[in-house]
Formats: sequence, C-alpha cells, structure tokens
Amino acid sequence: MKVTVVGAGAVGASCAEYIAIKNFASEVVVLDIKEGYAEGKAMDLMQTASLNGFDTKITGTTNDYSKTAGSDIAVITSGIPRKPGMTREELIGINAGIVKTVALSLIEHSPNVILIVVSNPMDTMTYLAHKVTGLPKNRIIGMGGALDSARFKYRLAEALNAPISDIDGMVIGGHSDTGMVPLASHATRNSIRVTEFIAEDRLQQVVEDTKVGGATLTKLLGTSAWYAPGAAVSALVQSIACDQKKMFPCSTLLNGEYGLKDICIGVPVILGKNGIEQIVDIPLSESEKAKMKESAEGVSNTNGLLEV
Repeated sequence: MKVTVVGAGAVGASCAEYIAIKNFASEVVVLDIKEGYAEGKAMDLMQTASLNGFDTKITGTTNDYSKTAGSDIAVITSGIPRKPGMTREELIGINAGIVKTVALSLIEHSPNVILIVVSNPMDTMTYLAHKVTGLPKNRIIGMGGALDSARFKYRLAEALNAPISDIDGMVIGGHSDTGMVPLASHATRNSIRVTEFIAEDRLQQVVEDTKVGGATLTKLLGTSAWYAPGAAVSALVQSIACDQKKMFPCSTLLNGEYGLKDICIGVPVILGKNGIEQIVDIPLSESEKAKMKESAEGVSNTNGLLEV
C-alpha cells in the first residue's frame, strides 16, 4: 500500500505522520514544490520510527511525480492556507490552478489512484478534480465532513461534560462556515439523543461553534489548523487501505442523491478498497433539508467561479 501526500506543509506533514504511525501503509511519499522541504520533513518523521514503533517508509521529493508512481491513494493538501479573516472561498483563484496540475500529474503516474482532496474551498476543489480528470465518482473524495464531525463531537462532549468516546454526531453539507449542517437531531450520547441531556439553546451554541471551528482556530493560530485535519485524512486513508468500510461524511459527486445533481458536497458514504462504495441516504428533518439546499446553493455559486 503506497500513499502519496502532496504538500509538505503543516496539514500534509500531519497526514503523513498519522498514516505512518498507524503502520498500515508500506510507503508514504511526501511531495512539495519547495526545494528540500519534503525531504526534510520525511527525514525528520523517519527519525521517529523507532520511537513510535512503525515500519512505514516515508520518502520526500521536490516536485518529482515519478516518485509517486504506483500510488494506491493520493492526498492533495497543496495550496495556500487560510489566514485570519479569510473565507475558504477566497482561496479559489490560486488553489484551483494548483489542484488541477497536481491531480493530472498524480494520475499520469498512478492511473488507478484514489484521490482525497483537502485543499480549500474543498467542495469546489473536489468538483474541479472530477471535471479535469474524468475519474469515476468513487475515486475522488473530498475531506471535510470527517473533520467537521470531529469538531462537532468535541463541542458536544464539552457541552455535556462527557468523554468524547460516548459521543456520536455528524456534519453534512458544504465545508464552509455558513454551509455546514451539523445534524443535532441525530447526535447521541451512548445511543441516547443528546437532546435528552442538553437544553435547546446550548445545543444551538454547539452547532454555531462547530460551523466556525476552522475560523476560530485560524484566528488563534494565525493560519489553518493541522492536527485534526491530518487525523481526519488518515482515518479516511485507513478505511480505504484496510477495506474497513467505515462511514464518514465526505464530499462526493451527487447525481440525484439528496435531490442534488452535478455538485460535490458532504454526505455520509461508506469507504472501502474501491473508495466511495456507497452513498448513504439518511432521513433529514424539513429544517435540515432546507439547510442542505441552502448549503448546496452556496457551493454551486463558488463552483461558478471556476474556469474549467
């Protein structure tokens, strides 16, 4: 199992680290355009191998896609990160050109690769990857919902003063501050709906805090977060690599599901060795349906800015 991570910045390096530590891949290739940067990150990570107990080989390369040949899965994190006050949508001009080039270069050397798109605006970058590569819809996955759901569960556990292992919850919709749809009505604590434990106004605060989770961290850090995004990517990669068939909300191309067409947006999917093996249709309340429709309109407007 060979995994490539394009972009050796904070998110890309965290992806590579978490994948290696889980020890399910034979090799992780880290690629970056900055001379020596990926090589340095790879060397630093390899020097943790004996300490962290993994045998995964980590290789760094400067813009040499031949080193990625034969990759089973590739993660695209490259592009400019958010800065305080920026929306994900404002990154579209620069990042679209980067993602297009990266996706085509990866497929040239690994024609059977499964792509996981992390670059923002993520739903639109996932849609762009579909348009420029023509890959089957099961082989292009946008990572947003897994991260947003982790942040939702963190906020729920905080509000309930409960261990996160007790909490289950999901965020669908667009990966944006206004587009996320945290499914509060489906959230549970050890199978009991959280509405049994928490007042409506506090639950709504959890929802709002979840939606601005990335912006909150960007304001505190001065740049995008990286630990949780890296962990979210590694969970998706592992489900595919190990054929775990786990369910995650991911941005996927819809052709009628959830009443939406020709759009990539976050919905629950089953991830296995073939990538997206099933889109899971879950019942939504009228309010959730309306929010999902509004979210899709926002994503479509951003897609309209693409020059494909």
